[in-house]
Amino acid sequence: MRFPLSLVIILLAPTFTFSSPVPDPELIVQEVNEKVNASRRNLGFLSCSTGNPIDDCWRCDPNWENNRKRLADCSIGFGKHAIGGKDGKIYVVTDPSDNAVNPKPGTLRYGVIQNEPLWIIFARDMVIQLKQELMLNSFKTIDGRGASVHIAGGPCITIQYVTNIIIHGLNIHDCKQGGNAYVRDSPEHYGWRTVSDGDGVSIFGGSHVWVDHCSLSNCRDGLIDAIHGSTAITLSNNYFTHHNKVMLLGHSDSFTQDKNMQVTIAFNHFGEGLVQRMPRCRHGYFHVVNNDYTHWEMYAIGGSAEPTINSQGNRFLAPDRIDNKEVTKHEDAPQSKWKNWNWRSEGDLMLNGAFFTRSGAGASSNYAKASSLSARPSSLVGTITMGAGSLGCRKGKRC
Repeated sequence: MRFPLSLVIILLAPTFTFSSPVPDPELIVQEVNEKVNASRRNLGFLSCSTGNPIDDCWRCDPNWENNRKRLADCSIGFGKHAIGGKDGKIYVVTDPSDNAVNPKPGTLRYGVIQNEPLWIIFARDMVIQLKQELMLNSFKTIDGRGASVHIAGGPCITIQYVTNIIIHGLNIHDCKQGGNAYVRDSPEHYGWRTVSDGDGVSIFGGSHVWVDHCSLSNCRDGLIDAIHGSTAITLSNNYFTHHNKVMLLGHSDSFTQDKNMQVTIAFNHFGEGLVQRMPRCRHGYFHVVNNDYTHWEMYAIGGSAEPTINSQGNRFLAPDRIDNKEVTKHEDAPQSKWKNWNWRSEGDLMLNGAFFTRSGAGASSNYAKASSLSARPSSLVGTITMGAGSLGCRKGKRC
């Protein structure tokens, strides 16, 4: 999963800095509310008023195609400062082919490895079967709006030791292992990659990352994994289906650098055919807010190594099997230890016998670093998540 030293040195360029945990979560809530109100004022009669602050910020603008970069102002939660390629040019993908070492201009890989900020869009519908992992450079947006774009049938997306990434509107599925091959990560350098895990989106030491309105399913390992000191991440409006281990957040119980990890998981739909890890957390701070859980076979939310999990305003529909009604799973520790982990459920809607096993002191002060936005009532989750997954945006029409 790592580059050799020569490549790591290049990836750890001066433009990259790890992001420290957000110091004042109450300020975040204030900023989010101000941003939502400002967005609604700016859109005026175009505002959808769905209660989804991300979508209400941009979706009802019929001129969204010419205002694509407005999306960068609509993020929420711990990844809300991810600007992607907002300050760069528009790059159009015209060629679905792939060459991992010498990518052609017009291909997706050629765009994502460039050193300058780029806002990457697609000329038409396409299926891109990558030869090796797609190694992103910093300050990139991959914006699938206006086309049906599938990253499928090969290795998929890797965000390693880079910052300011937005991935929006993609269908990511059937991802395979890659590696034991050379892969280019910048115009100046390519390096040897060992065998990858086969994740849909792998975030490895990345910061300021926002994955929004993607549909993900059926990958070899995780659909979205964030490990090795990654932080400042928002995963929102995604539709997850047909997968076992959905989402791993935290490298291992012994990797204590993940204690600073902060991830917001908001407005997603966890749908049919899912088994576990929605998410599975280690060490850090995780805000799970206003998601719709309509299927799990083992459990929905789990973790080990004393993570702080703040579950607010979600809707949990338990499976019919009597042994799998529990939302939570405290892993790899006896009750004498996990009873002190700070896991809370606040305003969650429990259906078909679902139940959440709380732990920890329960005081609100314990969840300061795991709070990133104001939760809406769980009764609104159906409306908020109605558009989860990739959208059928077409030019000249509201999205």
